Amino acid sequence: ACTGIENIDEAITLLEQNNWDLVAAINGVIPQENGILQSEYGGETLQGPAYGPTSHSSAASSTPSSSSAFRHVVPSRQIVERQPRMLDFRVEYRDRSVDVVLEDSSTVGDIKHFLENELQIPASKMLLKGWKTGDVDDSTVLKTLHLPKNNSLYVLTPELPHPSSSHSGALQESLNQNFMLIVTHREVQREYNLNFSGSSTIQEVKRNVYDLTSIPVRHQLWEGWPPSATDDSMTLAASGLSFPCHRLTVGRRSSPVQTREQSEEQCTDVHMVSDSDGDDFEDATEFGVDDGEMFGVASSALRKSPMMPENAENEGDALLQFTAEFSSRYGDCHPVYFIGSLEAAFQEAFYGKARDRKLLAIYLHHDESVLTNVFCSQMLCAESIVSYLSQNFITWAWDMTKEANRARFLTMCTRHFGSVVAQTIRTQKTDQFPLFLIIMGKRSSNEVLNVIQGNTTVDELMMRLMAAMEIFSAQQQEDIKDEDEREARENVKREQDEAYRISLEADRAKREAQEREMAEQFRLEQIRKEQEEEREAIRLSLEQSLPPEPKEESTESVSKLRIRTPSGEFFERRFLASSKLQVVFDFVASKGYPWEEYKLLGTFPRRDVTQLDPNKSLLEVKLYPQETLFLEAKE
Repeated sequence: ACTGIENIDEAITLLEQNNWDLVAAINGVIPQENGILQSEYGGETLQGPAYGPTSHSSAASSTPSSSSAFRHVVPSRQIVERQPRMLDFRVEYRDRSVDVVLEDSSTVGDIKHFLENELQIPASKMLLKGWKTGDVDDSTVLKTLHLPKNNSLYVLTPELPHPSSSHSGALQESLNQNFMLIVTHREVQREYNLNFSGSSTIQEVKRNVYDLTSIPVRHQLWEGWPPSATDDSMTLAASGLSFPCHRLTVGRRSSPVQTREQSEEQCTDVHMVSDSDGDDFEDATEFGVDDGEMFGVASSALRKSPMMPENAENEGDALLQFTAEFSSRYGDCHPVYFIGSLEAAFQEAFYGKARDRKLLAIYLHHDESVLTNVFCSQMLCAESIVSYLSQNFITWAWDMTKEANRARFLTMCTRHFGSVVAQTIRTQKTDQFPLFLIIMGKRSSNEVLNVIQGNTTVDELMMRLMAAMEIFSAQQQEDIKDEDEREARENVKREQDEAYRISLEADRAKREAQEREMAEQFRLEQIRKEQEEEREAIRLSLEQSLPPEPKEESTESVSKLRIRTPSGEFFERRFLASSKLQVVFDFVASKGYPWEEYKLLGTFPRRDVTQLDPNKSLLEVKLYPQETLFLEAKE
């Protein structure tokens, strides 16, 4: 009445943020200038929550008196609306802390612009974290977030280079680390091992624990949080948790309504009473009592997390949740469920080597069947069944509770097994679930060997699994024999193909060698012809350049030379005695005996004429009037 708050969710949120202290909650909403609200009965400060686990009549009778007490101090809502509500923010960035005070009509972008001036960081580079709600952007008005007066936020700048300070480096490293929280549920003495990143908040941890234990966040009593963890919006990296593991204990409060003195006596940790979340009000009455508690029924029995999300896009993700929820309900001793699509399970079970193939077991779960808990806990989780399934089967599971998931499986069933099997499963009643389908892969199709319903015993289940295994083993032996024969034929064919390939390689190598040899002979022949043509051209040139042979009746001195070739032939020619020795060399070369390859020898005395000066005359080298010379090849 005095604050004008009509939304019950918002009112309970404010009360929980102030440990159900009504005066503190109202003072957090009304400006502090109005002072602390006083009761008109003796001037005592009004203590304790306005609602509790009392009967409807007592709650109704107490409401008018409380309302009248507040009207005495704040007679009209106009006073509240006249002055804007101020919000205090403490923003941490690396090794700095900045205090920001803004009206609740401001936006998140206004906080960033203020920090831009203080931290010298562009607003577009900031990620402002620590909000207790979900999606928050720069245009979000603070009033719509229903924030308390004091708030803690932190800034991340992933696009900016990290400073070299050791403190900042350690904080960033902690944000990237994974923390293992070992949470003990006090009432049932059960432990949960939960993995969270360092950037997760304490509030996120408590929400996850709510999903596991069905204890709403506002009813959780905690032990084990470090003294430095003073705010649920704080990240795990900044809260002082032990790394990599930290132990916590959670339990349910005996009553959601306590006085401040009772709360202080019971709380051994700063987070014994948790901040609330909008999701917690689903099962909350306006008196703060769970429906399950009102009727004496455990809330965990009323609220079960689904085994599989409805309309899951990825079958692998759906199977991950199924496995996690199955372990949470029935313990870790259970069949190893294949994570992946049904097609992938077929591939794993049926399409390997014959010796490695297995049967495929499809477990169809249904939460609404009265047989489900007994079948899962006593039969499916029996050690003998688990061991036998792991050795001989690929086990795949699906949840038929939700209609969308049921329709999806029936579609898969029609595609892989045919309409008859799909119709058989479609006609199964809820109380006949869970079902266990035993599938054997054949060459052309997949055959359903057995459909086991939930109303069975461990011995009967084992016998039916073994019977299916016998049928499969006989088929597997035939497949192994066929596969061995096929591999033998393929090996012979491979050997023949390899021998043929080697023969082709040898023929090709021989042919290539012959072609190379012929090419080399052709090349050498071409060189020889070119050399002969060159020598013939030189010979003709020398022959044409020789001076004419003098006649016998010449009046000039004439020298007559008789030259013997290496083959024993002789040829003679007359030269002028005044001719140079080079003319004789040219004459011999014109006959095909170049002086570079042959030497010209004299007889008496024996001498090498080619060693003489070619510019001297025949008279000077004493080859006058006649001489017999011999041609000899040079070494």
